[in-house]
Amino acid sequence: MEILCISHANYEGPGYIETWANKKNHVIRKVNPYRGETLPKIDEFDFIVIMGGPQSMLQIENAPYLADEIEFIKEALKLNKCILGICLGAQLLAEALGAKTEPSPHKEVGMYLIELLDAAKDDPVLQHFPHKFEAMHWHYDMPGLPEGAVLLAKSEGCPRQAFRYGDRVYGLQFHFEVTEYLLDGMVDNCVSDLIGEGQYIRPVREILETDCSEINLKLESVLEYLANLPNDTNTAEFKKGEIVA
Repeated sequence: MEILCISHANYEGPGYIETWANKKNHVIRKVNPYRGETLPKIDEFDFIVIMGGPQSMLQIENAPYLADEIEFIKEALKLNKCILGICLGAQLLAEALGAKTEPSPHKEVGMYLIELLDAAKDDPVLQHFPHKFEAMHWHYDMPGLPEGAVLLAKSEGCPRQAFRYGDRVYGLQFHFEVTEYLLDGMVDNCVSDLIGEGQYIRPVREILETDCSEINLKLESVLEYLANLPNDTNTAEFKKGEIVA
């Protein structure tokens, strides 16, 4: 399988996604639009992963390349590509589906519980997860909920933590992909996110001591599901009409 990973910061790479891809002999290619790199042709890839980053869709004027990414995602959706959006990536995915990013009620940084909603009981992946489980958080915005999408999870600090669109598109506001190495980089480069008071901000030492093995295994379940879907290159038929331009 050919996987495209769209990154938004040098310290927020694919993490465990790359570990899994190498283990399964998938080919993973990284592109960095924030460095001025051009997005490749979509038809070269089976699976698109959109990573997190420090950028905000609420200040897109500071990162105009995100508008190009949204158009790229729209094309990938039309081609029925498997897509996984993480944190900022989930927000970009929702934007491509016509739902605007909003501020999260609370900034969340560190390991906090995710609670599955009733709709997750029928989800092909999350139905196998515990009703509540911990995940890494590092955000202050949240995705809108696209028309036709299924909201799957929430947390105490954020009401939109996961959604699915169709059978092969997932947006996760939280992080399953982090490794100890990635967390070191995020702490070093995002010091301002850790300063000040907040109901859902863990101490730096606690973040750096996170055991990522359990959340990585949960991510593997998501990746295995998407990787094993039959390849369908027919134009997608969206339940709620065309993708919003």
